[in-house]
Amino acid sequence: MSGQEEKLPGISICIFIDAFGWELLDRHSFLDDMLPVKQPLDTIFGYSATCDPTILTGLLPRDHGHFSFFVYDPDHSPFRRMPLLQLMRLVPKALSSRNRARSVIGKLINRQLAYTGYFNIYNMPFSLMKYMDYTEKRDLYQPGGINSGSPTIMDYARDQNIDFFLSDWKASEEQNLKDLTDAVLDPRRDCRFAYLYMASMDAVLHRVGTDHPEVSAKIAWYEQQIRALIRTAQSRYREVRFFIFSDHGMTDVHDTCDVQGPVAASGLKFGQDYAAVYDSTMARFWFFNSQASRRIEEILKGLPCGEVLTDQQLSAWGVDFPDRRYGELFFLMHPGVLLLPSHMGDRPIAGMHGYSPEDKDSAAAFCSSCSLDLEVSRLDDLYGLMKGEIDRWLSVP
Repeated sequence: MSGQEEKLPGISICIFIDAFGWELLDRHSFLDDMLPVKQPLDTIFGYSATCDPTILTGLLPRDHGHFSFFVYDPDHSPFRRMPLLQLMRLVPKALSSRNRARSVIGKLINRQLAYTGYFNIYNMPFSLMKYMDYTEKRDLYQPGGINSGSPTIMDYARDQNIDFFLSDWKASEEQNLKDLTDAVLDPRRDCRFAYLYMASMDAVLHRVGTDHPEVSAKIAWYEQQIRALIRTAQSRYREVRFFIFSDHGMTDVHDTCDVQGPVAASGLKFGQDYAAVYDSTMARFWFFNSQASRRIEEILKGLPCGEVLTDQQLSAWGVDFPDRRYGELFFLMHPGVLLLPSHMGDRPIAGMHGYSPEDKDSAAAFCSSCSLDLEVSRLDDLYGLMKGEIDRWLSVP
């Protein structure tokens, strides 16, 4: 940009760093001279599959329709008649359970289904997939991506015909940083709003936990990259407003608990008496007779590693789905306890999220380069923040 070229009015940059929670942020120096506002941000019960749609829509899960990836729904299962899955049921578990093999099979299945959303079969047994539907079939960031049909902040930006940048959630952090930098400097563009997705902190924390030199190094890298990005934006814009937030925190894992074993030992039959999805931190159940309901609840209440959630808790957390699509009964692990083995994995990991949103380690983080007129206290408040930033620049020629 030449020294004679007039700067553009301004840009608002929203930077989403997956799993960079408040407890972690509070322990580290991070852009202290650039971020006068730093605060905890209440998360939503569930995983990123729940939190991300809440950020994008400003709605709670019961309203946007997302919670976890797998649900018991054999009538609508896309996997029921797949020859590949019928074949994989015959493959010895020692081979079919390998991460590399499951990754290849998952890619082949997704190619056949042509889903555009995030797709992963994780550790779901091939023999059970015929009972399951998959809930994130469409790209959340594109029109029509939300299960309930609700519009997202990206849809709002499109409707306002504003020039905005949306990073590619499938691309690397380095690529997304480069793409945003290019968009900011592009003389043909007047980009007023940007959404930068940074995903790899989540994987680091799962692998090494929260108290590891690799985590500190990753935070320092984010600081360096964001400083460079903001300096670049300031070279072309008179005002650069930026916000950094996460979807949840991370809890260090200190114990594991087997829930599948006691349920299987009950003698009740999967698909006949009950169905279940075993996530990393919770088990979700559907019942087909009262005996199964009573027996499984009795088993769960006898386990010291978690608790059966009440309808009141589910309602307060916004996951009381009217059709019970995601389960009739939820059994949640105590913070730091990993459900193992699960349909997500069968090996211990150092860090996990998806515990009670009221636990301190679950809290997300929110940072701002400027003071705000509105309150941002929970994930669903971020939609209003972003809408306000888009509206700010709509009124500026």
